[in-house]
Amino acid sequence: MGIISQFFSKVKRPEDEAQEMSFMDHIDALRKHLFRIALYAVAGTILVFLNKNFLFDKIILGPLHDDFPTYRFFCSLSELTCIKPVRPQIFTRELSENLMIHLQASFFVGLFLVSPLVFWEIWKFVSPGLYENERKATKGIVFVLSTLFIIGVLFGFFVLAPFSISFLSSYTVSDLVQSSATLSSIVDVMVMFTFFTGLVFELPLAVFFLAKLGILGPEFMRTYRRHAFVILAVVAAIITPPDVVSMTVVLIPLALLYELSIVVAQRTYPKE
Repeated sequence: MGIISQFFSKVKRPEDEAQEMSFMDHIDALRKHLFRIALYAVAGTILVFLNKNFLFDKIILGPLHDDFPTYRFFCSLSELTCIKPVRPQIFTRELSENLMIHLQASFFVGLFLVSPLVFWEIWKFVSPGLYENERKATKGIVFVLSTLFIIGVLFGFFVLAPFSISFLSSYTVSDLVQSSATLSSIVDVMVMFTFFTGLVFELPLAVFFLAKLGILGPEFMRTYRRHAFVILAVVAAIITPPDVVSMTVVLIPLALLYELSIVVAQRTYPKE
């Protein structure tokens, strides 16, 4: 945990060094936390697995339905912004694929449901290695981690996934080619656009630690702000329909996330 100790001014640890954990104690503690994380994941997986219809009709295949909330919202604005998914023919290639995909999808959705508990277990393992003032400075970190991750996953589910699936399902290279998709590919796309976005939304927290280490400063982020916005705009343009409203809906939250990260860096970067 030595690198974390650079974040804050140092204070003395308890004088009784006998209280320090040995290497095997750390391994034993890690084993216990990993075991509890595995229990949470299994419980979440079972809970989701038992709700098969909701899992596939409302979550995995939700963005393929015309009545998905995102499509209803944009269609209520105007005909120009109204988007509808082109539903491809969905098939499986192996006899056991339906079951395996059911298990895979249940695991990821279940893991999302128990993610705050997972973050809590990770924090409980890391926190004993911190100084007292480090613990105070990072108070509430589990709540921040969980909140950012959940917001990111929901943004990916309700914004990125519908636009991307609408684009990918309607994109063709020739009229002679008929669109079809495997069930596994749809699950992979949904996982990518939800879990990946959840991790991207942890950017302010990552900037917090990098700024504390003096690695990433606010001036650097301001200098390359235009470059970052251009990249974000290109990504938004690729995954959204060719209209300004849809692109803006995707771009604004990502831009705000970057601006929030600059504020975090400004407040945490070491003053000379």
